[in-house]
Amino acid sequence: MPIETEPHNLEPAAEPGQVPGGDPPRPQTIPILVVEDNRLVREGIVAILARQPDLAVVAVAEDAGGALHRVPETRPRVVLVDAGLGEHDSFSLVQHIRQAAPETRVIVMDVLPVPEDVVEFVMRGASGFVVKDATVEDFVLTVRSVAAGKEVLPAALTGTLLSHIATHAVGRPSPVATGGVRMTQREREVIDLIAEGLSNKEMARRLNLSTFTIKSHVHNILEKLALHSRLQVAAHAHRAESA
Repeated sequence: MPIETEPHNLEPAAEPGQVPGGDPPRPQTIPILVVEDNRLVREGIVAILARQPDLAVVAVAEDAGGALHRVPETRPRVVLVDAGLGEHDSFSLVQHIRQAAPETRVIVMDVLPVPEDVVEFVMRGASGFVVKDATVEDFVLTVRSVAAGKEVLPAALTGTLLSHIATHAVGRPSPVATGGVRMTQREREVIDLIAEGLSNKEMARRLNLSTFTIKSHVHNILEKLALHSRLQVAAHAHRAESA
């Protein structure tokens, strides 16, 4: 079902940096959009985030159409997306958000993430996942980590996710034709290390480079391959090895 682009079932948006119906904007806050169709859960999430001095809910929406309307209006750094939106809208929503606002990071919320669904969300551009029964501390840490540029996966899946992505990706068309993409020798080395699961600091030590230089290489790789995350780079690397 196509995603609506007109506002639908929206709740009033707060000003940037302000919780709907709450206090005036706070400085140095991370703007967040919450997309959740269950009103009680939605209000609970807003209440949790409202207690954090560095986090601010700038808008809420109960469906994909409402979320897509709010993204350009409020320019959130992080969008929290319910994995259970109807008619598989959650998958399409993640992809549309990333296309419309590449600088926005998406965290998917689910009760019990299914590996196949996690893979699909990653391929659509999600940067993080959080289970709905996570502790408040883990939930808030996930939001902060993803906003800072990290990728966060459900703890129960991290041990097998990359291999699962590799298996899932074999035979699946790449989102872009990468055969003609020219990579430097250093970029190819970085891709291999990403596929091994190394962090930027670990890659910097392995290659005797600065972390800033590694970040620059990762950025260039993402740009050249038209990918959104390090997990997608890892999937691309595994796919190339299996070809």
